[in-house]
Amino acid sequence: MKKIIVLLVSVILFVSCKDSDAEKKAILPESNAKINNVSIIMDESMWSGEIGDSIRKKFAAPVNGLPQDEPMFTLNQYPTKVFEGFVRKSRNIVIVQKSDKTGFSHQINQFAKPQQVFYVFGKDAAEILNILEQKSAEIIKTIKAADIIENQVRLRKAIVSDKKVKSKFGVSLTLGHGYKYDMIQDDFLWIRKEFNNGASYNSVLVYEVPFETIEKDNDFVANITKMRDSVGKKYIHGTLPNTWMITEAAYAPYLFETTVAGKKTYLTKGTWDLKNDFMAGPFVNYAIKDEKNNRYLILEGFTFHPSKSKRDLVFELEAIIQSVQFLK
Repeated sequence: MKKIIVLLVSVILFVSCKDSDAEKKAILPESNAKINNVSIIMDESMWSGEIGDSIRKKFAAPVNGLPQDEPMFTLNQYPTKVFEGFVRKSRNIVIVQKSDKTGFSHQINQFAKPQQVFYVFGKDAAEILNILEQKSAEIIKTIKAADIIENQVRLRKAIVSDKKVKSKFGVSLTLGHGYKYDMIQDDFLWIRKEFNNGASYNSVLVYEVPFETIEKDNDFVANITKMRDSVGKKYIHGTLPNTWMITEAAYAPYLFETTVAGKKTYLTKGTWDLKNDFMAGPFVNYAIKDEKNNRYLILEGFTFHPSKSKRDLVFELEAIIQSVQFLK
C-alpha cells in the first residue's frame, strides 16, 4: 500500500512539473528584434577588450557574395545589469560572463519565444576565448537556421499563391506579400517584389536543367556561371536595348555544398551585373539535385537595391528558396 501511495505521489509531482513547464511556455512573451540581429550580454570591460574583439571577428564577419562588406549579424551589446525588459525578449542572445566554472549552454525559449539563448562562461579571459573558438560556428549555424524559420513564418503571414510553381515544376515555395509573377514561360518563372516605388526589387527565378549542365567535367563554378549567363541573356533584360544579366567576371562566385529539402545542393553566391549597362547586385543560386525527376532544379534569388544594405534582402530570398518542398 505504501508503495502505491509513493508511486501516486511521484506521478502527481511529475505531472504537476510538466504542467508547470507547459504553462510557463504558454505565457512566454513574443520575442523581438530584426532578422540577423544578436544581443550580446557582457560587461563593458570585456566588450572593449580581446573577448569583444573575438566576438566581433566571428559574428560580424563580412557576408560572402555581397558587393560591399556587410556584417553577418548586427550586434547589440548590453551590460549584464540591464538584462531585463525588451533586452531579455531579444530573439537571439549570447551571454558572456566570468564565473567560478567554465562551460557552455544553449537554451531555447527561455525568456520569450521563439528565442535562442547561449551562455558562455569561464574563470578568466583565456577560458572564455577558448569556448568562443570552439562554439562560435555552432552558435552561428543555430542562429541562422532559426532566423530562416522566423523569416519563413513572417512570409506566411501574407502568403502569395505558388500554384504556377507547383504546376510547372512540381514543388511548393513560400512566397510572401508583394511577390508577383513577372515572367511565365513553359520552362521558366521570374517572380519579383518591387519596393522603393519600383526603384529596388527582389527576384526569384525557377527553372530546371539536366545533370550534365551542372556536372560536366566537375567544373561546377564554371558550369553554373555559364548556365546563369545563358538564362540571363534569354530572359533577364534591362530597359536599354542589348542589355542582359550576367555573372560579374571580375570575381569568381563562392561555391558551397549543402542540403535543401533532403537533396544534395550546390549553392553559389556572387554578384550579377547588367551587360552594357550599370546595374548590379548580389545573387544566390541553389542547384538542387533531383534524382527522382532526373534534373537539377534551379532556384535563384537576386537583389537590386543600389547604395543600400542588401544582407537582409538576400536572406529573405534564401528563406524563400529553403522553403521548397518537392511534391513529386
